[in-house]
Amino acid sequence: MKRWFGLKLSLAWCLVALASTTSADVRLPAIVDDNMILQQEMGAPIWGWADPGEMVTVAGSWGRRVSVTADDKGKWKVCLNTPSHGGPYTLTIKGKNEISIDNVLIGEVWLCAGQSNMGWRLQFTFEGAEDSAAANYPDFRIFRSERCHSHVPQEDCIAEWTPCTPETAATCSAVSFYFARKLHQELGIPIGIVLQPYAGTPIEGWMPKEIQMDDPRTRAVVEEMDADSAAYDPAVAKEQLERARQRWKQGLRRGEPKLRTPSNMGHQYPGNIFNGMIYPVRPYGIRGAIWYQGERNAKHVAQAANYVNQLPLLIDYYRSSWHKLSEGNVAKDFPFYFVQLPSWMAPQAEPVEADAAWAVSREMMRMVARSVPNTGVAVSIDTGDEILLHPLDKKPIGLRLAYLALKKTYGRDFVEYGPFYKSHHVRGNKIVLKFDSVGSGLAAGKDGPLDSFATAGKDRAFVWADAVIEDDSVVVSAKDIAAPVAVRYAWAMNPSHRNLLYNKEGIPASPFRTDDWPLIDARNYIPREQVKPEKPADYSPIPLKRPPMTK
Repeated sequence: MKRWFGLKLSLAWCLVALASTTSADVRLPAIVDDNMILQQEMGAPIWGWADPGEMVTVAGSWGRRVSVTADDKGKWKVCLNTPSHGGPYTLTIKGKNEISIDNVLIGEVWLCAGQSNMGWRLQFTFEGAEDSAAANYPDFRIFRSERCHSHVPQEDCIAEWTPCTPETAATCSAVSFYFARKLHQELGIPIGIVLQPYAGTPIEGWMPKEIQMDDPRTRAVVEEMDADSAAYDPAVAKEQLERARQRWKQGLRRGEPKLRTPSNMGHQYPGNIFNGMIYPVRPYGIRGAIWYQGERNAKHVAQAANYVNQLPLLIDYYRSSWHKLSEGNVAKDFPFYFVQLPSWMAPQAEPVEADAAWAVSREMMRMVARSVPNTGVAVSIDTGDEILLHPLDKKPIGLRLAYLALKKTYGRDFVEYGPFYKSHHVRGNKIVLKFDSVGSGLAAGKDGPLDSFATAGKDRAFVWADAVIEDDSVVVSAKDIAAPVAVRYAWAMNPSHRNLLYNKEGIPASPFRTDDWPLIDARNYIPREQVKPEKPADYSPIPLKRPPMTK
């Protein structure tokens, strides 16, 4: 059995510095440990540290063995072929010492990453108490590391593999739990999740700074943060802290203030989360990844609009680097499924909310799902909360991610999407919208007419539209617009209270627009950040009503 050897550093860095030690013993990263799940039918990467030049042999009790010599820095890596799903097995690593890794299963492994809504615990959700109490799944394993960020790539993290029990399920990511449980139930094989969430993090933190600087579409954001760091003055920061503390003591601000630090020290700086959360687990064998992040990149419209450049950059880097480091064993186009932002803030009252950054973010994700191969987006506008940034209805999101994987990755008979805008044409004074993924047919989410569509003429002034389902199309019109040219659907921070479009499988349509009009006036643009609403002392969230999903 492998012994823990991690050393916990400060809360800001909380890292393990293993590769620099001088012990003669063969050492392994945290992710190679008892209860691990290896990706099936793959040359599964196994790595660690030893003395430079030391011969290390890795053997699986399923009958595979491979040896390698540690390089001049003491690092070594092998790719051990795994059979089809099964176990339990033992993994033996032998150099000058011998380590046995017990209770190893072979099955399907998924990376689960993102910010706080990805990390939100099952126990804090609407159905979490019931579902965690029943969570006795010994062949469903969870690897979750402690949060950590760093200026430099870290060789290891503080974590362990645990079987899914009522206790471990309660503290597991709710979205990841529902995703993995559904895969486990449908595929009937071991499922492992490598769970790496970090709250309050922008996408810039999740990929190396260098690749963002190399891309002209993402460079400006990094340069802005560097300029902010260069302008940091410790004396000014201390004065600001004292003034803030006085206001806090006088009851003029919420929350005890903290000393502002240079942005390049924090968890939001480009590359710092990647270095601490992703680097240590590469190139562990995975089938694919699920991603729930974007709130921190949707403070205002211009920021949200850049997500269409940032997310493909991250996907491409994760795929290419994982493929290379795994010596071609992890697919160079592995599945990458992500979550649109849910509904938040006051219910939609206007046909189109021009300053709705989350509507823009959802559109960017829809565009990425359309343009980047082997990706998919789980729509979540019928979940969420007016007040809570961390809504409690995570189950539909996890299941919709699972539907994507079951259909697109495993070829099972599932409808993976709700209606997905495909095309449109003008018919007199109406616009006819065509959709993909209609399943067994289009449907309204509630009784009564659809009321979540808006249309505009050439003046670009949107008004509420009448919308009627005709077979696999929706026909949109407005009595005051004789020559419509554009339609937008559910274009708001919180469209959840309106009568949304679904397929009969109970999955909502993705928000969309048919126009390509500029989202901002670059000459006169003033960012209007979304302001988090105050939570009343007696506030008690309730689940949103939605049609049942059929699977």
